[in-house]
Amino acid sequence: MSLPAQTPQPPYFAVIFTSVRTDGDNDYGETAKQMLELASEQPGFLGFESARQEIGISVSYWASQEAIAAWKENLIHRQAQSRAKDWYRAFRVRVCRVEREYGF
Repeated sequence: MSLPAQTPQPPYFAVIFTSVRTDGDNDYGETAKQMLELASEQPGFLGFESARQEIGISVSYWASQEAIAAWKENLIHRQAQSRAKDWYRAFRVRVCRVEREYGF
């Protein structure tokens, strides 16, 4: 069991990626692992959480909208994005500003 991402005091940004997978792996597992490793090296990356049942929900946390835009345009990430139809029947990306957080 992993713990929730340790994020700084708000404000910061979250990218919420919800998806429904296609059948078969089609190199998804290895590519997802590589993308997380690459994202974690990007300036402004703060953390990541993911869960999958019928719908997958992945949330990445970022220091700024500029950091999110830079990640979206990363060449290796763009190559992975071009394979979306190999891995997903449907997906949605939502970008939001985190104003408040609490928990234990």
